Amino acid sequence: MDTTDSVPNRADTVIVGAGIVGCNLAYQLTELGRDDVVVVDQGPMPTTGGSSTHAPGIMFQTAEPKELSQFANYSRKLYSELEGADGQQAYNEVGGIEVARSEERMAFLQRRVEHAKAWGIEDPQLLSPSEVTDHLPLVDESQILGGYYSPTDGQVSGVVACDALAREAMDRGAEFVPHTRTEDIEIEGDSVERVVTEDGAIECEEVVVATNIWARQLGEKIDVHLPVTPVEHQYTMTESLSEMEESAVDITDHPLFENYENVSGEKAKRLLVGPDRPILRDQDNAMYYRTHGDSYGIGSYNHESIVPDPEELGGNDPDGEQGSVHEFTDVHMDTATHPDRPHKAPRQASDELLPATEGAELEHKYNGMFSESPNGLPIMGPVQSCEGLWTAAAIWVTHAGGAMKAMAEWMENGVPQLDDGPIDLSQCNVNRFDEHEGSWDFARDIGAEEYRIVYNIMHPKWVWTDNQRDIRRTPMYHTHEEYGAELWAEAGWEEPQWFESNADLVEEYGDRIPDRDGWEGVYWSPIEGAEALHVREKVGLHDMTSFNKMEVIGQDAGEFLQYLCTNDIDLDVGGIRYTLLCNEGGGVRADVTVTRTDEDRYLLLTTGREVGNNHVAWVREQSPEGVVVNDVTSSMAAMVCTGPDSRKVLSKVLDADLSDDAFPFYTSQECFAENVPVRAMRLSYAGELGWELYTPSEYGERLWEIVLEAGEEYDIRPYGNGALDALRIEKGFRLWGEDLHTEHNPYESGLGWAVDLDTEFIGKEAVAAAAEGDNVAHEVACLTLDDEDAAILDDRPVFAPGSDEALGYVHSAEYGYATGACVAYTYLPPEYADPGTDLEVLFEGDRYAATVREEPLV
Repeated sequence: MDTTDSVPNRADTVIVGAGIVGCNLAYQLTELGRDDVVVVDQGPMPTTGGSSTHAPGIMFQTAEPKELSQFANYSRKLYSELEGADGQQAYNEVGGIEVARSEERMAFLQRRVEHAKAWGIEDPQLLSPSEVTDHLPLVDESQILGGYYSPTDGQVSGVVACDALAREAMDRGAEFVPHTRTEDIEIEGDSVERVVTEDGAIECEEVVVATNIWARQLGEKIDVHLPVTPVEHQYTMTESLSEMEESAVDITDHPLFENYENVSGEKAKRLLVGPDRPILRDQDNAMYYRTHGDSYGIGSYNHESIVPDPEELGGNDPDGEQGSVHEFTDVHMDTATHPDRPHKAPRQASDELLPATEGAELEHKYNGMFSESPNGLPIMGPVQSCEGLWTAAAIWVTHAGGAMKAMAEWMENGVPQLDDGPIDLSQCNVNRFDEHEGSWDFARDIGAEEYRIVYNIMHPKWVWTDNQRDIRRTPMYHTHEEYGAELWAEAGWEEPQWFESNADLVEEYGDRIPDRDGWEGVYWSPIEGAEALHVREKVGLHDMTSFNKMEVIGQDAGEFLQYLCTNDIDLDVGGIRYTLLCNEGGGVRADVTVTRTDEDRYLLLTTGREVGNNHVAWVREQSPEGVVVNDVTSSMAAMVCTGPDSRKVLSKVLDADLSDDAFPFYTSQECFAENVPVRAMRLSYAGELGWELYTPSEYGERLWEIVLEAGEEYDIRPYGNGALDALRIEKGFRLWGEDLHTEHNPYESGLGWAVDLDTEFIGKEAVAAAAEGDNVAHEVACLTLDDEDAAILDDRPVFAPGSDEALGYVHSAEYGYATGACVAYTYLPPEYADPGTDLEVLFEGDRYAATVREEPLV
C-alpha cells in the first residue's frame, strides 16, 4: 500500500481511523468526486491493529433492523467487486447457515425468512437437519432441529478489504497516513478547525471519527459524550483437523501476509485463509464458526459481558501489541458464565455441534473487541454541537460498506442513500441520544446488556427491565404508579403502556378484544384494547410529556419556519398547523404541529419516540443567526384529554369557552385550570374530540389530578401508549419512524394535503416533482386483515395473492378495536395500493389475507 510518509498541513476532510469503516468512507467519498481526503491511523496499514485486523469477517446479512440488512446487502455486493492484493475477489460467497437447537429458535428462523423477504435478501431458505449437514457435514445432525440458509452470505477479510478499498481511494486522490496517533480535534466557535496528531496538525473543514472502540476517548476530549461501549468476545482456532485435511492451505505467499504477521503474529496463517464452506451460527449457544483451511474458527459470545474502561484501552504500539485484543480468558470458554445460559460451557456446546473439534487443541486464542451502542445500531452522522464533526462508530465489517455509502452520500449530497434509493438513518443518527446516554455508567451498563442479548431471541416490544431504568420521570409518575401503570422505558422516560386500574374495562369490552396467544401476544394486554374502546366511547387522559417539544423564537422565526415547513405557516397568534419537514431529497424528515404562541414565538410538537432528538438537532442545524431553538420537552408537562365526553370534563376546569365557535379545531388558547396555567390546544393524536394541555413541569402532576377529579362523573380513565397506537392507526395518523420517514416523500405518504407548493421550503424541487407524479415509486396503503380475530406485528413482507415476490413490508400494525380488525400500513407499487386490492401478509409462517382500505377507517 503506497501510503504517505508525512502529515499534510491541510485537507478538506480528515478521517480518523483506517479500519474497515474509515477505508470504506474514503472509497465512497472519492468515488463521489472528493479528492482532498486524508485518512490517519495509529497503526500500520492495512493491518491497523483495530477490530478489522482480528475480526473473522463473517457476514450474515439478515437482521431484524432493516438498516443492518440493507447495509450488509450493499457491503456484500461491494466486497464482491473488490480485487484483493492476490488478484482474487475479496468476498467469499460460501453461504451462511444458522441452526436451531430448540423449537423457540426454529420459530425465530421462520422470522429470519420473513425479515429476509421483507428486506430483499436473496433466496432465504429453511433447512431440515439433513439439509444442513449436506452443506456442513461436520455438524452433528442429532443436535439440531433445522436451519436458516442464506446462499449469498459469506466472509470477507477486514485486512484484504481495507487494502483493496484504500488502494482504490488513493488512486482517486486520497492520502493515507499510518503510524500517526490522533491526539485531539480543535474547535473554534462551533466549528472544526484542525486535527492534531502526534506528528503535526491538519487544518480541515470536516473530520470523521471512525475509531470504533476508541471513539469515546476521542469524543471526550471535545466534550462529545458518545455512548460507544467497547466489549470483548472470544475467538479461537483449532489445530489442524484430520476431517478437513483436504482444505489445508499455505497462505504465506499472500502479498499481505508479512504485513499481517507483523501485527497479528502466527495467527495470520489462519486468519488470512478464507472459508471453503458455509459460515455457521449456533445462536442458542451464542456461538459462531467458520473454517480457516483445515482448522475451524470458533467465536463465542457465550460468556458474561466483559466491558473494558475506554480510558484504559491501549493503542497499537510498534512492538505489535494490539489495543483491540486482550488475553484469552480460558474460564469464559470452559465454564458457563453467560447469565442466560448457565447450564453449558461454550466449549461443550461447540464440541456437541461439531464433534470433530472435541479434544482438539485451540491453537490461537484471543479476546477481541468491538463496539456496542445503546440500541445495537451504528452511531453515525453529523454531531449537532459542532459543525464539521461527523461520527462513524459501532459498525461491523458486515455493515461498513453500506453504512459508509449512505454516509458519504449524506456528507456530499445531504441525503443518505444506497444504490436503490434513500435510506432512513434515524435509528443510527448520532443525535438520537439523550443527555443521560452520554454518561459512562449508562453506556457501560447498556453496552453490556446489548452484548448479553446479541444472540438472544428478543421480542420487538421488549424493553430494559433492570439496568438503567427509572431515569426520567414525568411529573405524573407517582400517580401512574398509584394506578398500576405498566411502565416501559422510551428514551429514558418511564411511560405507561397500560394501567392495571383499568382491568375492569376488559369485562365491559372483552367481546371486542380478540385473544392473542402467539408471538403477537407477548408484551400485550387486553387492557390496551379496553382503554382504546373507552376513549372512543367516553373519555380518557394520556400523558404525552415525552413527546418532543421545541420553541422557535426570534424576529425571523416565522420566516425560518416557512423555509422548513411544507405547509403555509402564515398563522395568527393561537393558530395551529400540521406540516411536514422534508430533507433536500424530499423525504419526510419529521411531521410536526406548529403553534404560533406570540408574534415572534412558535411551539413545535412532534414525536419520534426514541429518535425524536434527531428532529431537534436538525431544526437547530438549519436555524439562522438570530433565531433561537430551545428544546422544551422536559420543561413542559403535556397531556391529552380525548373522547366524546372530553368537552364536558374540561369545561368543568378550564376557564375558557370550549364550544366549536369559540375554540375551533387547530387553535390554541392560554387559560387556567383552577390555579394552574395551561396552554390548551384543540387537537388529538387519538383522533377523537380532545384537547392537548401544556403546563410548566412543576404544575403537571396537579393538572393531571384536577382533570381526573373533574372527569370522575364521566368515568374518565388514564390510558397508555398501547391504546394510543391503536387509536391513531385506525384514524390514519402516521407515526414518524415507522410509517413515515425519509425514504418516502409527502405524496407517497398520502400527505400531499400538508404541502403548499406556493411556499419555498427545503426539498421543494423534489416534492414538486412528486406532485407531478415523478419520484413516486410507492404509495402508502392501509390494510386490514380479513380474519377479524388475527393480529400481526411490524416488518413482515406483503405479497400479491399466490406470489412469493414481496411488494413491500408492514411498517406498522395494531389491532383497531373500533374497526374490528388488525390495521397495517405499508408502501406498495401504486398499482397495488388501490382500495379493494387483495393482498397477503406473511407472519409467523402463515399467510394472512388482507385488503387495501380507504383511510381513515374511523
